[in-house]
Amino acid sequence: MATSLDIVFWDVQHGHSTYLSTPNGRHIVVDLGIGAYSGKADFSPLLHLKNKYSVAQLDYVVITHPHVDHIDDIFNFSSLSPKVLCRPKHLDRTPILSSGRTEEKKILEKYFEISDSYNEPIPDDSPNNPRNPANWGGVAITIFSPTKCGESNLNNHSIVALFEYKGMKVLIPGDNELPSWNELKEQTVFLSSTKDIDVLLAPHHGRDSGFDNDTIANFNPRLTIISDGRFGDSSAASRYSAKTRGWKVHKRNSTDEERKCVTTRSDGVIVAKIGENDDGSRFLSITID
Repeated sequence: MATSLDIVFWDVQHGHSTYLSTPNGRHIVVDLGIGAYSGKADFSPLLHLKNKYSVAQLDYVVITHPHVDHIDDIFNFSSLSPKVLCRPKHLDRTPILSSGRTEEKKILEKYFEISDSYNEPIPDDSPNNPRNPANWGGVAITIFSPTKCGESNLNNHSIVALFEYKGMKVLIPGDNELPSWNELKEQTVFLSSTKDIDVLLAPHHGRDSGFDNDTIANFNPRLTIISDGRFGDSSAASRYSAKTRGWKVHKRNSTDEERKCVTTRSDGVIVAKIGENDDGSRFLSITID
């Protein structure tokens, strides 16, 4: 029987939320956007996982950065009792909490309340240690966290999460822009680890501000996914297409087509499967609406 890393890129309009199910049945979420899956503007990926996927508990949550479109689902966080939380802990919360509308402040206050409750170090021998691929059915998880940029733009403090399985790579980079890409490019391990990505989630919803030619050229993705809203945030879509190799995607109406970029705005929920067949051959399958 084939084993796979299954990845669901939810349609959450202008925002982001991704779910990963590992080959050994563990559950990972990156970012907590909410949106319009099946036309529901208040769609909660977390409650959908709990009520439709029967996920009782999350093993690992990554919040790339505390902008509301990445943490809107924070009030449902505790319903899945995540075991481990990764987020940019170095940020000064005072200016973050002093900005924004009242509803946004409530979301941010809840985020920091939850963040404060996850301060115990994770032992190296813990079954929840994200750095040990054996804990995740062979999925290697690498986190890169830029810290040197000014904190007036939180996008430049987004965590970059790399998932590797069976020699294939999926990169989820938050909303990083040129200053933080320049910082990360100084790290040899970043450049080598993120070279030749198979599936890339476009930084900053596919906007020009997240596109750095040298960085994307190093990524050299087979397929770029853009998580954007109905007003078309993906201003750099053509630039990503020019730097993307292309891959066959399967539509749920049973047709296949070669694509370089897919978007949640146009293609709905996007599902990727990475794995190995019984004969040892590897596969990468992409399904869109």
